[in-house]
Amino acid sequence: MDTSGIGRRIAHWRDRRGFTQTDFGQLMGQTRRWVQDIEGGKRQQDPRLSVLVRAADVLRIPLEQLLADSTPPPPPGSAPPAGALAVIDALYGAPPSTEPAPLSVLHKRLAYCCEAFQACHYATLARELPALITGAGQTEHSAPDGARSEAASLHSRVYQLTTSYLHKYGQASAIQAALAADRALAAAERSGDPVQIGAATRRVAKSLVYQQRPEAAVEFATSAARRLEDDLSERGPLGLSTLGMLYLSAALAASSQERTTARVRTATDFVDEAADVADRQGGDLDEDWTMFGPTNVELHRVDMLVRFEDGWSALEAADAIGPEAFAGLSRERQAGHRVAMARASLLTRRKEAAAQELLEADRLAPEDVRSRPSTVDLVKDVVGATPNPGGELRVLAEHCGLRA
Repeated sequence: MDTSGIGRRIAHWRDRRGFTQTDFGQLMGQTRRWVQDIEGGKRQQDPRLSVLVRAADVLRIPLEQLLADSTPPPPPGSAPPAGALAVIDALYGAPPSTEPAPLSVLHKRLAYCCEAFQACHYATLARELPALITGAGQTEHSAPDGARSEAASLHSRVYQLTTSYLHKYGQASAIQAALAADRALAAAERSGDPVQIGAATRRVAKSLVYQQRPEAAVEFATSAARRLEDDLSERGPLGLSTLGMLYLSAALAASSQERTTARVRTATDFVDEAADVADRQGGDLDEDWTMFGPTNVELHRVDMLVRFEDGWSALEAADAIGPEAFAGLSRERQAGHRVAMARASLLTRRKEAAAQELLEADRLAPEDVRSRPSTVDLVKDVVGATPNPGGELRVLAEHCGLRA
C-alpha cells in the first residue's frame, strides 16, 4: 500500500472541512502534536488501517481518497437538471411555424417568468422559458416597423432571464448562458434602449467571470456604465436601477479575483458608487426586476467580502442591513444572502451559524439551494465541518444528494 501522501491528503481534507489541527486531534482521540506529526510524515510511515478508517470517517470521505490522489466522482448538482435541457435546446431550435404571438401576450408571459425567478420557482421557468424563447424570436422577426424596437427589447429581456436562469447551474451551463447573454446584448442594441443595453451588459459581464476573465468583466461593465450614465439617469428610477446594477456587477467581477489590497479597494469603490446611485434613486425598488436599492447594495457588499474570503468583515457589514428592509426583498435575493452568510460563518468557524443560515435559505427557496452546484458544495462543507450534524442538516444534505 502506497502511504507516502496520506499525511498530505489528511491535511487537505482537514482544512477543507474547516477543522483546526486541535479539532481533528480531538475527534481522533489524539493530540495536536500527533496531527502535526502525521500530516508532516514524521510518524507512522505505514499507518494502521484502523487509524485510516477512523480518519476517513471523521473527514467524511471514502477511504480511497486518503490512499490515492484519484479524481473524485462528479459531485451532486454538478449538472443542470433535466428541465434546464429543454431551455438549452430552445436556444438552438428553429422558430415555430405558427402565427407570432402578440407583444402584449409575450409581455405577460415574461412578467410571469420573472416573478417565478424571483420566487426561485425554477421548475416553472424550465416549463415556460422554451416557448417564450422561440416565441419572442419569432415575434421580433415578424414585427412591423413601428413595433421593432419594442419587440427587440422584449426579445433581449427574455434572453437576459434565460442567462440568469442558466447561471444558477454554474459551469455545467456556462457556455449556453454565455450564448444567451450575447444574444441578449445583440437584441438590446437593435432596440436602441439604454436600459436593456445596460441590463444585457451585466449578463455578459457575469458570463465573462464564468469564462475566467474577471478583469474583462470589470472593464466591460464599467465602460458601459460610463457610456450609458447620462441616458440612464434621464430614465428616472428604471435607468438608475440599471446603472447601479452595472456597478454591482463590476464589484462582484472584481472580487472574483485573488484577493489583494488594491482589488479589495477597487471592488469596494464600485459598491460605494452603486450606493450613491441608490441614494439618487431614493429607496428599495424592483424596477426591471432588479430589486435595486440601498438594501440590495449592502447585500452585494457582504457578497463581495465573502468572495474575498473576509468572513469577519462580511458579518460586520451584514449588521447594517435592516430586518424589515431585508424582508421586503424577493426570495431569490433573501436566499442568496443567507447562503453568503453561511459562507461567512464557515470562514469564521461559526459552524452552527453556517448550518442555520443554510437551513433558513432552504426554507425560503429549496430549489435555489438544492439544485445549484455551488450551494450543494457549501452544504457538503458545512456538514463535513460539523462533528455531529443535526437532524435538519442531515435531511438537507440528503435532499442535496449528499451523504451526511
